[in-house]
Amino acid sequence: MNATRTLFLVVVAAVEAATGLGLLLLPSVAFVLLLGLEGAAVEAFFVGRIAGAALLAIGVASWMARKDGANPSLFGFLTGILIYNTAVSILLVYAAAVLKMTGVMLWPTVAFHGLLAVWGGLLLRGIPQANR
Repeated sequence: MNATRTLFLVVVAAVEAATGLGLLLLPSVAFVLLLGLEGAAVEAFFVGRIAGAALLAIGVASWMARKDGANPSLFGFLTGILIYNTAVSILLVYAAAVLKMTGVMLWPTVAFHGLLAVWGGLLLRGIPQANR
């Protein structure tokens, strides 16, 4: 399971860091590809850049945790990634179904984050939880 966990964290690191850099540098491209938004307000670009910084942080943290052994801190980190991927999947479906915002990469992104949520959830088994 350790090799699978390492692979998971490397995939999360690569995808989230790249997406984060993309949002930091060119949020308009991400908005068009993901949500079909062209000509978004400057405030949206600003919030997109903040999201980019957060994704870059998730990517770096995932990369740094890739060799960690099973411990309560890793359980907490993987739980956070599970929550993130689940929320992103739900929010993007909401964007399409309710807000009618869809771009060419919306559904592949929903599927990808859904897959990461399931994969990450499965990885939580066998990792000790923190003492409460």
